[in-house]
This record gives sequence, C-alpha cells and structure tokens, in this order.
Amino acid sequence: MDEPIRVGVVGFGLAGRVFHTSVIRATPGLELACVVQRSGTEAECALPEVPIARSVEEMLGDVGLRLVVIATPSYSHFELAKQCLREQRHVVVDKPFTLTSDEAAELIQMARERHLVLAPYQNRRWDGDFQTIRQILARGDLGRLVTFESHFDRFRPQARREVWRESGGPGGGILFDIGPHLIDQALQLFGTPAHLWADVRIDRDSGAADDAFDLWLEFANPRRITALLRSTLTACRPGPRFVLHGTEGSFVKWGLDPQEAQLRSGMPCGDPQYGFEPPDAWGELSLSSGETRSVPTQRGDYREFYANVRNVLMGKAELAVKPEQAWQTARLIELARESSGHGRRVRVDFSGQP
Repeated sequence: MDEPIRVGVVGFGLAGRVFHTSVIRATPGLELACVVQRSGTEAECALPEVPIARSVEEMLGDVGLRLVVIATPSYSHFELAKQCLREQRHVVVDKPFTLTSDEAAELIQMARERHLVLAPYQNRRWDGDFQTIRQILARGDLGRLVTFESHFDRFRPQARREVWRESGGPGGGILFDIGPHLIDQALQLFGTPAHLWADVRIDRDSGAADDAFDLWLEFANPRRITALLRSTLTACRPGPRFVLHGTEGSFVKWGLDPQEAQLRSGMPCGDPQYGFEPPDAWGELSLSSGETRSVPTQRGDYREFYANVRNVLMGKAELAVKPEQAWQTARLIELARESSGHGRRVRVDFSGQP
C-alpha cells in the first residue's frame, strides 16, 4: 500500500481552515503533516494532532514533506510559491494564483525546470452547479448556446477596510477574489475568448478596493457565444448564479453551491449530505417545446481537486488544473483592468503564454 503524501498548509485564515486543511484531511492518500500559522493559536486548537510551524522555513525543515499549499493573502502567493519550489516541493496555490501574468510565467518555468507539480487551486470546477451546467451543455438540451451569464453576488454594504482584501492594498478587491473562479469556469466551457470588455469599479461609498465588476467575454466556438461574468458586494437580492440561453431553450439556476457554507459550519466532507442541494435549489430548464422541468444539481465535491493532485504525484493521472490555465486567467484580469481603465473593448492575445 502506498504511503500517504505528506502535505503542509501555509496559512490558517478562511482559505487554510475551510478550503484546504479540512478537505486535505478528508482525502484518502493525503496526510496533513504541518500547518504554518505565524501567530495565534487557532490552528493548534482546531488541529491538536497536527504539528504547527511558525515559519515557512520551519515547515520546510521537514524533508519528508512533499506538497505545500499556499493559502495566505494574495500578495504573498508569488514569493512563497517560489520559496517552496526552490526547496523542491510540489505546490498548490490558492486563487489568485499570482497578481500578474509575468509572475505566473516565472513560477511555471521554475516548476518545469525542477520537474515539480504546480497546481492552481480552482476548486469551483467541482461545484455541483457547474458540473450540472457542463452536463446540460454536453447533452445539447439548449440547442446552440448563445449567451451565458455567471453571477457571484453578496451583500456587504459597509467596506471592511481593516481587512487586507478590502484595504486598497495589493492583491485586494473582488476581481482578484471572485474573478479567477468565474473566468476559469468560462474558459473551461468555451476555450479562449477573442475579445473582452470590462467595468471594474468601487460601488460602496466607503470602499477602497474594487467591489464590483462586469466582464464580457466574446467566444467563437465555432459561432459566437457571449459570456457575462459579474460579481458585486451590493446585492441585497442576489441575481441568479447561472443563466444560459440557447436556440432551443434556457436554463436558470439560483443560489450558490452549498459546499462553502457546509464547510464553514463544520460539516465534514464525509457527511452523507455534503455537496448535495435540496430539490428546491435545483435549476429550471425551459424548452422551446413548452416543457419546463427542474434539473437535479449534481453533487459537488472539492476533494476531487486534491484526489487529482494525489494521483498526479503517484504517477497515475494528468494534472486537471494546469498552471498555464492560471496564466491565462491572470492575463484576462490584466486585460479586464485595461479595458475598464480605457473604457473600450480589447482583443485577447495569449501568444505570450509560457
């Protein structure tokens, strides 16, 4: 029987606590062997059986640690990932992968030279509603897809300027926070866009970092598909999560995937209800024939991301979320800011992809 792959997680904020340590511990073949928390006792109290380090250097002193997860504030991802790659560790990096496409390219080159796995944490490919969307499109229920809308709305009318993500500093703002998820999902469905137009803005009176964006991506797949990706922190009544219109029907889905709320509440990934949505949360399919029906949401499971990384490290699979895809996402975020700043539609060019 294969020895479990020993994993260290850097950071024990929301990302480290909810999306990484809990999911790693629930994934067979992985062992949570260390958590880096520079100060405080939250990790020690929550995980009394796991060694706690006070620095990345201390964690890297464990030569048996094969995989490191970077779950720290966005502005630190690049330097921490470089440090771990230099020490010959495989690396998972939470979103945003890096703050620039140049930084992403540098990490990719480092990993290639060292023959190391470098995986962006795009867990929302394993959202149940996104898996359901993929199934609907694969079946052709809607005919030829024409428009695709993806919304991720919340309501926080007062900015929390004491929090790094909303302070106006590097790596903050909703485009870096939610944008990577929505962009990655759109690229998975439709490939490379030809053009984009974006409006990235601050809507709240007290805001210091962008708290809303609208991003239009134009695809030719082989005929034109327009994807509208949007997120805001001023949605007292959130919009639908997904809206798809095709030549033979439409699909509308309300509500966010339940896994984040379940993990925040302390539900273990192994719970029989984990990842499932109740029937009243299912999306509705409306067809040109007049038929309307609910479509059961597939079960989501973030453990699938880590199971794939495990299988790659064991030589049994190909990496599902590739760093080159994170480079594309970083480049689109740069182009979105360019488009928003100049108020114009811009052409998407991935010719510089590493």
